[in-house]
Amino acid sequence: MKVVGVSRFGGPEALRVFEVREPHAGPGEVRIRVGAATVNPGDAVLRAGELDLGASRPPYIPGMEAAGVVDEIGPGTVTGLRVGDAAMAFVMPLRPEGGAYSEFLVLPADWVAPAPAGAGHAEAATLPMNGLTARLAVDVLGLSPGQVLAVTGAAGSVGGYAVQMAKADGLRVIADAAPADAGLVRSLGAEVTVARGADVADRFRQAAPDGVDGLVDAAVIGSARLAAAVRDGGGIAVVRGEGAQAADPGELARRQVAYHPVWVPQYLGDQARLDRLRAQAEDGTLTLRVAGRFPAEEAAAAHRMLAAGGIRGRLVLVF
Repeated sequence: MKVVGVSRFGGPEALRVFEVREPHAGPGEVRIRVGAATVNPGDAVLRAGELDLGASRPPYIPGMEAAGVVDEIGPGTVTGLRVGDAAMAFVMPLRPEGGAYSEFLVLPADWVAPAPAGAGHAEAATLPMNGLTARLAVDVLGLSPGQVLAVTGAAGSVGGYAVQMAKADGLRVIADAAPADAGLVRSLGAEVTVARGADVADRFRQAAPDGVDGLVDAAVIGSARLAAAVRDGGGIAVVRGEGAQAADPGELARRQVAYHPVWVPQYLGDQARLDRLRAQAEDGTLTLRVAGRFPAEEAAAAHRMLAAGGIRGRLVLVF
């Protein structure tokens, strides 16, 4: 079968097509004939060799989410899915079999859920990992209806989902946006938009003088720059590691501001939450946004576009 990955780590040009042995579903597993897989920042980190891949062997295959059609169900597997069903999946590329840039995926059944009715494979592929990341970021803050959430990176996939989920949860949302994106971000559910940038905390504080109750940092600006926007006793959820951009733990403790690094594998295998995303996409709560489609053979071009920034939605590889 065809996969896209790297045998040597490097830039986008390191990605190429490999032929590997076709896998089959065993007990507790289902196989998906992949129609589309998304391109995410974590894929670039794997491609560049910045992750510990443990026992994996080349080719190293990126990809954290995919959608397609169930074409095998392993013996004794308990699942509501049937052969021929459209499905979506959250995939961990650190496993020995690699990630989602693959013509076929064999996965534990609870990593897979029905795709939203009416969605194409490209659209459905944008939901599992990005949606669960946003869901976890909102969940860890533990806010109640009527409280105020700030979101950075609100025009992107994770940030946009976070805005929509928070709105559906009854929260008031303040979000950052470039001038060209302000209308989009308001359409997703933000009551107030402020200009993005390194000093966005000041603008969040102007919009919420007492401080926001929680903040989802989908742009990874860093808690050091954003803590001032949050009231004492509030919280910050950062969707990827921030390193030197992290606030002084002592300062956060003094102000009782909770810091939550968001590690989406915490929700891996949580089929109930994955299926809730499906339902919210079907009822219009969540908007599936595809920023561009590339044949799988052109993965390098997709990675270059991702690195250039400014993507509104997700780039998708089509198999």
